[in-house]
Amino acid sequence: MKGGLLGLNLAVGSKTSRFVQYVSFIYGKMLLHPSYRYVLFILGLPINLVVLLVWQSRRQKDGWQSAERAVEQEMLASSYRDKLRAIVEEQLRRKHRFFQQQVSEIEFKRQAEEWLEETYRKELNERTSRRLQEQGEQRLTMADTFHSLLDKPWFFTLSIIPGCLMYIILLVYGNPYLKYIFERILMTVFVILGVATLVFTILYLSPFNPAANILGETATQEQIAAFNHVYGLDQPYLVQLWNNIKGIALFDLGKSFSGNEDVTATIARKFPITLTLAVISLLLALVIALPIGIISAIKPNSLFDYTFMFIALIGLSIPNFWQGLIFILNFSIKMQWLPATFNPQNWLSIIMPTIVLGTGLTAAVARMTRSSTLEVIHEDYVMTARAKGLSERKVLLKHAVRNALIPIVTVVGLQFGGMLGGAAVTEKVFNISGLGSYIVDKQFIPDIPSIMGGVVYTAITISIINVIVDLLYAFIDPRVRSKMKQY
Repeated sequence: MKGGLLGLNLAVGSKTSRFVQYVSFIYGKMLLHPSYRYVLFILGLPINLVVLLVWQSRRQKDGWQSAERAVEQEMLASSYRDKLRAIVEEQLRRKHRFFQQQVSEIEFKRQAEEWLEETYRKELNERTSRRLQEQGEQRLTMADTFHSLLDKPWFFTLSIIPGCLMYIILLVYGNPYLKYIFERILMTVFVILGVATLVFTILYLSPFNPAANILGETATQEQIAAFNHVYGLDQPYLVQLWNNIKGIALFDLGKSFSGNEDVTATIARKFPITLTLAVISLLLALVIALPIGIISAIKPNSLFDYTFMFIALIGLSIPNFWQGLIFILNFSIKMQWLPATFNPQNWLSIIMPTIVLGTGLTAAVARMTRSSTLEVIHEDYVMTARAKGLSERKVLLKHAVRNALIPIVTVVGLQFGGMLGGAAVTEKVFNISGLGSYIVDKQFIPDIPSIMGGVVYTAITISIINVIVDLLYAFIDPRVRSKMKQY
């Protein structure tokens, strides 16, 4: 029984020791990263202050200072600083002559002294480090101090609550996939803040007057002032910007200027319509474009290739609004096959808007699939796969198309964002009450809360799509995964 308990304690202790080593290693690695160093210090401020104080105390007792003093005495005895000063001044004069620079003697002495001090300290540190290595010692680092403290159970137990955020970021940094996702999400936050600031600034500088446009030409100055006070339009620029960004973060954009409706509830009602239209168009485009692009790459310069690439070029050239009007004229008015306007209760009404919105994406994906597959289909690894006796289907799908997917995924991500942003034209043509047409209707007032909410939440969706696209890169291409692990 005692032997079993001892074995259990040893196993637990071994796991704890491995965890401490792992966390300490990641801690030291993060300290070397310029950006993560500050994140680490801020998130674990109480813990890092303790580690810093202990580190400074222990550094006074390590062999670095005594070794540094000994090395410095040797350098002074050999007149190293005077020799280095002569070399530095000569190199600095050559530099000034080469670039034809005229400097005063005082400025020359200042530059020479700065260069001398930098070079001298660098040489001193290198010689001291070599001296410690010869003695079998090394300079104590902050990561070493953290490791020694974390190895004590009482320190780890006391540090869990104040350092929980720090430990989370350490675990995230230690996993290349989590780190990749975290960095993309962090970048997305900055992009959204930038979009919100830019959109609000444009609306703030707009010559349109929301109060005058809504109240009408007969509105008095008192009525306009009261309107501006109610909606906060009389506040300074930075105050209004902060209120709008805070509202976006808290999903509370207040009331719209026109109609006095809750902006967040309205966007929540209209955005799914636009998103559904875009997703269906995307799926339809992929189902059609990928096979066409692959077959065109397999049979280049054939009748099939020329025909479908010509159709794809036409699809890229046709404006959405014109295509929508032609569809309505022929399939709704003339043939009466499909409804001219969108009706959520009638699934037939979504066919024409989906085709119109997805035409450009289908053409772009088909052309990109063809060109990307053509680039890889004659690569050495594809020829090697054929030489090994694999079937043409397996060679094509496993080796050629998979390696051709990176640019295709990129195009799909970019085009999907363009579909969300450009859905307003299609929605207007087919009388769809989606987010795109909502933004257009509010644009010329301008209804700042409505436009801000619509544009920024669209930007959030596009940013999420881009994060998914970045993750697909790692899923598709093992080279991307290896770079993630090395980063």
